Amino acid sequence: MNPTQKYVIAVRALCEFTAKQGDLDLRFTPSPSAQEGIAGHTVVTGRRAAGYRTEVSLSGEFGRLQVRGRADGYDPAHNQLEEIKTFRGDLDSMPDNHRHLHWAQVKIYGHLLCHTESLSDINLALVYYDIGSGKETLLKQSLSADALRQYFEDQCGRFLAWAEQELAHRTERDLQLHRLSFPHPAFRPGQRQLAAAVYKTAAQGRCLLAQAPTGIGKTVGTLFPLLKAAPTQAIDKVFYLAAKTSGRKLALDALALIKNSAPALPLRVLEMVARDKACEHPDKACHGASCPLAKGFYDRLPQARSAAIAGGAMDKTALREIASAHAVCPYYLSQDLARWSDVVVGDYNYYFDLGAMLHSLSVANQWRVGVLVDEAHNMIERARKMYSAELDQRDLKTLRNTLGRAAAPAPAPALLKKALDRLNRQWNALYKDQPADYQVHAAVAQPFLNALQYAIADITDYLSDHPSASDDGLQRFYFDALHFSRIAELFDCHSLFDIAKRGGKTGSNSAATTATLSLRNIVSAPFLAQRFGSAHSVALFSATLSPWHFYSDMLGLPDDTAWIDVASPFSAEQLSVQVIDRISTRYRHRDDSLAPIVGLIAAQYMQQPGNYLAFFSSYDYLQKVSTLLKRLHPAIPILEQARQMDEAERERFLERFTHTSNGIGFAVLGGSFAEGIDLPGQRLIGAFIATLGLPQINPVNEQIMQRMQTLFGHGYDYTYLYPGIQKVVQAAGRVIRSQQDRGVVYLIDDRFTQADVRCLLPPWWEIQNNKPGLAR
Repeated sequence: MNPTQKYVIAVRALCEFTAKQGDLDLRFTPSPSAQEGIAGHTVVTGRRAAGYRTEVSLSGEFGRLQVRGRADGYDPAHNQLEEIKTFRGDLDSMPDNHRHLHWAQVKIYGHLLCHTESLSDINLALVYYDIGSGKETLLKQSLSADALRQYFEDQCGRFLAWAEQELAHRTERDLQLHRLSFPHPAFRPGQRQLAAAVYKTAAQGRCLLAQAPTGIGKTVGTLFPLLKAAPTQAIDKVFYLAAKTSGRKLALDALALIKNSAPALPLRVLEMVARDKACEHPDKACHGASCPLAKGFYDRLPQARSAAIAGGAMDKTALREIASAHAVCPYYLSQDLARWSDVVVGDYNYYFDLGAMLHSLSVANQWRVGVLVDEAHNMIERARKMYSAELDQRDLKTLRNTLGRAAAPAPAPALLKKALDRLNRQWNALYKDQPADYQVHAAVAQPFLNALQYAIADITDYLSDHPSASDDGLQRFYFDALHFSRIAELFDCHSLFDIAKRGGKTGSNSAATTATLSLRNIVSAPFLAQRFGSAHSVALFSATLSPWHFYSDMLGLPDDTAWIDVASPFSAEQLSVQVIDRISTRYRHRDDSLAPIVGLIAAQYMQQPGNYLAFFSSYDYLQKVSTLLKRLHPAIPILEQARQMDEAERERFLERFTHTSNGIGFAVLGGSFAEGIDLPGQRLIGAFIATLGLPQINPVNEQIMQRMQTLFGHGYDYTYLYPGIQKVVQAAGRVIRSQQDRGVVYLIDDRFTQADVRCLLPPWWEIQNNKPGLAR
């Protein structure tokens, strides 16, 4: 370890480590959005006199620590340093430990400024700006430079031992990563090409879009090269992001393999788990008066943190055990540990969502991060949901009726009812002149947005005054309204605003009519581009990323993004691909297709019994075929995917596919069993795909197609064709999982013979139009 090496830490991170104390307290304290926070800071600084300095960069050292940050504002005329905090609700309800943390930050900034400008004393101010009322509350104190120096040294002293530990860990980690060897005796076919591309783009600080087939070991093939690149590229952290639990488990298994192959490697691996899955007391609120794990959380956190770091592997099970041993919340323990981990495995939303924690930490701490995005074809739909919002007027009406009941335990004041009534009137005005039940509008009318802001402000005040109020409907509507308001701030040509009416007579409005308002993100590129730009390198990989320009356009990848298409290790002899062009699965032909599909499935099964999956475009279509198959061929075992299956039910479904079982599993294309599952060998020998997977033709998708045509000139392809065929290829990919597998795929629809469809199918397939003899 270099004895002159400095440990760099942000002022906020230092204070959060040394000055947080007492309870975890998440009683109703809704924080402003990032946009509202920036706007609030601009308003406050804009009110200051000429000569006021903003975003004052400051830095100082203590031993091997380098502490740096930017103070919000400094007024030389009054020698006053200000830390600006935006908030909602009643300032008096802010927990004392929050205020303590804020004072710690401004005192550290105060010392750094006094040291930089040789000041003997300074006035410190916490400026609390209420984004609802625009009112400022100033809390002031004057301190000498000597007192602030002592405070700074005290805080740094508390952190110094941890910093020494972290410097030693980073030095040893990078040394062992330099020495790291591939954890298998040899690369699989195609795996070396993928690994080389990930390493090269990490070395160049670029993005990579990699189409790589199933079976080559993509997880290890991406993690290993990025870890190898970490020392030379000074990468602080690796984020492995996946859409599903199965993908995250594969990453954890691959990291365990890498660590086992290099026992001296001190790699800290953290699994981020959703709050509802990590919570030990779902019936309790997140504050010390309710939850025992929140009581004194920050007082016990240091010991829990040290225990977790010492273990290295911090998956859900390990964290739960550590949290239990130290009586702290496992979810918020994991949030803290993200700062001290080398690899974080979690869902897409931890980095790409509007308020993504990992992205926020990366920017605040100026981390150099490498990001891996597994099954990246899912990013388009997932990102759309992140940047979309919806409000249902039925929820508002239910809430108004509830609040109007005098028997409510904490009845809302008349002002709250008044605000909701005003919002309802503006809501009605939005669609008063709308002739159709569904219509896209150019923008959300400002009077409605104003009424929404008034309602948000009044609900904020009410819930701040009644922190123990247990009206779930009110809080749910409140958070939906907040999210809608924030997404509305971002509205542009990348999104649609549409209104869908229901109730009453078609094309008319009545007292029974209500409407759902949707801010529907169509192209997430403008938002995701910022996240790609914040990372040192990003590698997105999947078996289905064709055509590459579609994903590049939709995701907002940089112009210099590298693209590779890894050849499949499988041969055409392993998979018989049959197109059944005598059957049409178009909606108008569905009933006519039932008997031929049942005959095809039964004939193939009788000729070659085994495990098969049959994919359909909807549950309705699925059930019609399975019902007919049961009636005509009762001896064939059948298993059906049900609506809204939970994780345990999905596992039981897959467990029925064994090396000795036989039967047909019916599933929905694009659902849980159409991708991300591994059924090698005799666990799955064939698939029937009775659809092109094209999204349903409806008013929403037709509007999306128009917008795609305007933006990219490929409306139909971007809306229907590419997303549909991607699902087909993913489903077919369940059959061949290794070079030892053999199987058959039936593509059931005459449109699979069309050139524009064929060119999107894997080139290693040798597709045949089905003849009377079935595949073996």
